[in-house]
Amino acid sequence: MTGTRPRAYPTAEQDAAAATRAVDTPQTRSASYRLAFADSDFLLRDELRPVRLQLELLKPELALAEAGIDSTIVVFGSARIPDADTARAAAEDAAGQAAADPGDPDKARRAAITRRVVEKTRYYDEARRFAGFASRAGSSVPDHDYVVVTGGGGGIMEAANRGAAEAGADSIGLNIVLPYEQVPNPYITPSLSFQFHYFAIRKMHFLMRARALAIFPGGFGTLDELFDALTLIQTGKIAPIPVLLFGAPFWRRVLSFDAMVEEGVIAPEDADLVTYVETAEEAWTAIRAFYGET
Repeated sequence: MTGTRPRAYPTAEQDAAAATRAVDTPQTRSASYRLAFADSDFLLRDELRPVRLQLELLKPELALAEAGIDSTIVVFGSARIPDADTARAAAEDAAGQAAADPGDPDKARRAAITRRVVEKTRYYDEARRFAGFASRAGSSVPDHDYVVVTGGGGGIMEAANRGAAEAGADSIGLNIVLPYEQVPNPYITPSLSFQFHYFAIRKMHFLMRARALAIFPGGFGTLDELFDALTLIQTGKIAPIPVLLFGAPFWRRVLSFDAMVEEGVIAPEDADLVTYVETAEEAWTAIRAFYGET
């Protein structure tokens, strides 16, 4: 038997369209008469949080599966580390303000911080180059492998999506709704640009297809993602994957895994869950070695 069997019932889309053609009466204008799945007020009720969690997990999962994405390389890092030109312009502005008001300690502090950000712009360049390595490697195999995924914002995230775009590859952005405006960077593949309400679901999507984590200098958000991944690996909730920390001087200054071992709060082997790297080439070599690739 060939052909597709006709549907026994209308699709949800057809019923939603039919519902908009209802005769205008007090009854049809009532909120109670709306189709539940088309009623945004209903879906936003506190009691519907479990449904929203499920929808937020399912929507990106279906899109990524339909795109044939088999594995990803996740890039984390600060949104506050821009490209060199942008950083230098900010540093020059801060220096000018400090020079004009030498008695203001806040302006002097800001000038010092912006100078340090300029020094860290090399990580923008390395993230961009690293994403290029991953994207070119992924495009060389039959499956849609090693697709770069970021948090979707600026700084290091922008650099990684940019590197993938320059390699002619797709890349993913997982943005999150924040109290201040956050928009996707322009290098994300539009059909793979997602927005989340729940941090927990977003974290799941970072790791569900991850083959490696490349973590550049960053703040609370970067540390949150780093320790979430390390905890899952340490406890066996996910299989071990390479966790690459770009910039040993930065990471050893802000974190001391050795101190945690000495204090007895992690095991000595837990400190070996991370690998320090400085360049895109070094990181890519570490990933290939982890998976026994030549």
